[in-house]
Order: sequence, then structure tokens, then C-alpha cells
Amino acid sequence: MFVNFDSLADSSKVWIYQSSREFTANEVDEIKEELRQFVNAWKRHGKDLKASYKIRYNQFVILAVDESFNGISGCSIDASANMFKNIEEKYNIDMFNKLNIAFKDGEHINIVTLSDFQKYVKENKVNNKTIVFNNMITTKKELDNRWELAAEDSWHSRYF
Repeated sequence: MFVNFDSLADSSKVWIYQSSREFTANEVDEIKEELRQFVNAWKRHGKDLKASYKIRYNQFVILAVDESFNGISGCSIDASANMFKNIEEKYNIDMFNKLNIAFKDGEHINIVTLSDFQKYVKENKVNNKTIVFNNMITTKKELDNRWELAAEDSWHSRYF
């Protein structure tokens, strides 16, 4: 069952899917509708999941479920992954490459390979104050507090 994202408990489980490119405005509208339909029908062994989503910066899709209402199962997670695979195919994007690094350059979001990020560090194109996205977070509370942070405060710090 779809609920307002902000109404979910801080302990809600989140998954962040990072697109290899920015979505167009039309794509955002279409993806929002696809996500709303999916979340409304998303279940665990026949029981509703209290869930929501957000699209941030037209490039990140955040899916969240409040496990205090009903816990998530492997089948439910597989269903969400399949939905994102369909989105990948439909919009010709990559949303599963965990080796792509996202960082801010002013208000622009850059997506680069891990090796390019390491190269940018050596070339001083990024530094320990560069805002990076920690897509490894797992809760809504972490999303609010630890998703966007200076590289020195994230796992990216190992490259400085």
C-alpha cells in the first residue's frame, strides 16, 4: 500500500537505485506512475507492504518499506528488482551498476566509474569536501542524515 514517503518510520528499509543518466521530465512522470502502481500492489505473501518511493535529482529512485507494518521477504525484494529491470529496459538506462560513483559539482550530479573517481582524486578534480552519495545506506534515517555528505565523511574517504 502506497503511503506518503515522509510518513514512513525512520527505521524503514530503503534501496537506492542510481540511474546512469538524468531522467527527462516526461520520464520522471512515467516512472512515478509505474512506481505508484507497483507500490500499491506490492505484497509479502499476500499481505500489503507499507511502502513509498521518491525520485531525487531526477536521477535517484529511492524505494522504502516500513518493516514494522509487515516485513519484507526475498520474493518481495525480487519483485522490486524485476520492476527496476523493466524500467532499465524501457528507458535504456543502467540502475544496477554499484561501481558507478555519484558526486555533486555545484548543483550538477556527475556519475563516473570508480576508476575515474580515483583518477579525479589524483587530479584534484574532486576533494574530501566534494559531496558524494552514499547509496549503501539502508534506512530512511540514514537517507536523511548520511546519504549526501562530504567524501571525507563517507566510505569514499579511503581514496583521499
